[in-house]
Amino acid sequence: MIRILAVVLSLVFASLSPSFAAEPLSDQDKAAVIDVITGQLQAFATDQGDKAYSYAAPIVKLSFPDVDTFMRMVQKGYPPVYRNQAYEFGESFTDNLGRPAQRVIITAVDGKRYEAVYTMEQQADGNWKISGCILLMLPGTEV
Repeated sequence: MIRILAVVLSLVFASLSPSFAAEPLSDQDKAAVIDVITGQLQAFATDQGDKAYSYAAPIVKLSFPDVDTFMRMVQKGYPPVYRNQAYEFGESFTDNLGRPAQRVIITAVDGKRYEAVYTMEQQADGNWKISGCILLMLPGTEV
């Protein structure tokens, strides 16, 4: 139930997030997006909640107004994102709503593989923040 709620909240965040980039991302922006996602994944891995929360877009912080609430949501709704064995970046693309998005293949601690699709939001200062994450188990890895 909690995982379903987390996925629904991600979709809500993604649908409310403003679009700042309807055209393909530049190589510089792609690198910046990867740096943001990597930073958050590393912060989760080392329990640096404040740092992980700093990568969240304002729309996420509206629903999770403090670090503890945000971290509980990630721990319960996104365990493979919170703790994983490995991750690798796939393609960046523009989603159906015109938002920049990045695919990440995550190997969970139990060996199951997931596709995480991060939607991104560029801030007025040019920095990128994570506006949502949809997590899907890849076929062939279910129990």
